[in-house]
Amino acid sequence: MPFADHVFRHAPALRDRIIPPEESELRFSYDRFAELDVQALEEGWPPGWRMEHDAREANRLSVLDGRLDRDLWVFGYGSLIWDPAVHLEEIRLASLPGWRRSFCMRLEGGRGSHDRPGLMAALDEGGHCDGVAFRIPGPLVAQETELMWMREMFSGSYRPVFVDVTTLQGPVEALTFVMDPENRRYMPDLHEDEAAQMIAHAEGGLGPNFDYLNSLILHLDELGIEDTDMQRLHTRAKTIRNGG
Repeated sequence: MPFADHVFRHAPALRDRIIPPEESELRFSYDRFAELDVQALEEGWPPGWRMEHDAREANRLSVLDGRLDRDLWVFGYGSLIWDPAVHLEEIRLASLPGWRRSFCMRLEGGRGSHDRPGLMAALDEGGHCDGVAFRIPGPLVAQETELMWMREMFSGSYRPVFVDVTTLQGPVEALTFVMDPENRRYMPDLHEDEAAQMIAHAEGGLGPNFDYLNSLILHLDELGIEDTDMQRLHTRAKTIRNGG
């Protein structure tokens, strides 16, 4: 079922460009975790490849203490922009000061491997980030955030925090998922060429790491969201893949 028209009243350009939750492959479930647990056992993945269910749920309840029965704004900067995988009532273009979109998370599965890791986008401190803010209605917050935590806190590499974001309709306090600087997957201060090399060459069970960056660039461009750092990284990684 597509989103209702009123969802896009403040961002009509996003209409028909946001994947409805029923069509999303990122609306995680415990069944999906069970499938991955079997794969991890068969392929000998190292311990700690995912966050334990009890720990993840405890994290969610702690972060959202007192907020589970009221509207919740979420700031999306990556695939949450075009594929939030949750039911929402409103979406706006938004900007977050003090944080930047950065490929600073080591990726050892999916589109990378332990032998040849890739990188995943996260929010790192400094600069600013343009994205979207979307609102989950209060009656659905408990249900939808459980699914969101399964997706975003899959490996426990992010830190869920509340931040102040700006929108044309006014400021809102929003939940977002920033890079946890204490996590072993954090790779700060990577030189752009080193990051491009990793992205250009890494590949995993879901395909090349470059496809992830390429999808990000295509979607940001389609939605009219400009990020010159990501565009430059994409150009360099593409050149490397083409032998340059």
